[in-house]
Amino acid sequence: MGLLKKVFKNNKGVGVVEIILILVVLIGLVIIFKSQLTDLVNDIFSRITSQSSGI
Repeated sequence: MGLLKKVFKNNKGVGVVEIILILVVLIGLVIIFKSQLTDLVNDIFSRITSQSSGI
């Protein structure tokens, strides 16, 4: 019974698992909203380009 308690109390790998899950979610969101993100970035760069020519 003591060995079973040690196994459940050992949570050293929890941080790594959490980071991997967060990365998977972020990559999934990027894949889902790829076209919207591309349009947004292109719009931002076009605004920067047009406004920088006026300086």
